[in-house]
Amino acid sequence: MTTTPETAAEVAVEQAEQAAATSRVVDGVTFPAPGTYVLDPTHTRIGFVARHLMVTKVRGNFGEFSGSITVAEDPKDSTAEATLKTVTIETGTPDRDTHLRSGDFLEAEKYPEITFRNARIQSQKDAQFTVVGDLTVKDTTRPVTLDVEIDGVATDPWGNEKLAITASTEIDREEFGMTWNVALETGGVLVSKKVKIEIEAQAARQA
Repeated sequence: MTTTPETAAEVAVEQAEQAAATSRVVDGVTFPAPGTYVLDPTHTRIGFVARHLMVTKVRGNFGEFSGSITVAEDPKDSTAEATLKTVTIETGTPDRDTHLRSGDFLEAEKYPEITFRNARIQSQKDAQFTVVGDLTVKDTTRPVTLDVEIDGVATDPWGNEKLAITASTEIDREEFGMTWNVALETGGVLVSKKVKIEIEAQAARQA
């Protein structure tokens, strides 16, 4: 079936009406209807950035993960959680990925998961939120603070309610037992201690 401009416009209007019917505005910010929103792996990326030789950014991501956002009646009471499979870490270089899965870093065979639990909103400014939660890597749990922004609320052509967010934080990998490094003759180290976590997520409301 060929979609005409009129049909496309009608679909867009219908989607907008559906989104408006299920979302609400609180303190000037559009929130989705209360409920549990599960991460859509086909439209979500959980990645990281570290420095190599103190200068070059190396990016990677986790290919397998699960998670959810529970939107409360009062949005400030909303929570979130996520689980990452360490063996699915990927940077585009097989040798480096094998090293990251080894005992020098994630030790994926012994510690198959990274978890983020007890996430809750600490503060809000417009559509930007400070979210705190407990990050566990290699059986070490530490509190982390994420900067989170709501990118939008929408309804897809099949009637699924979607929530899109962007989040980021920075951790010190040595605090989680990943202390491997090589000192450089010119000063500094081969791999940065600081690692930035980057999340672009889309979550679908569960019936």
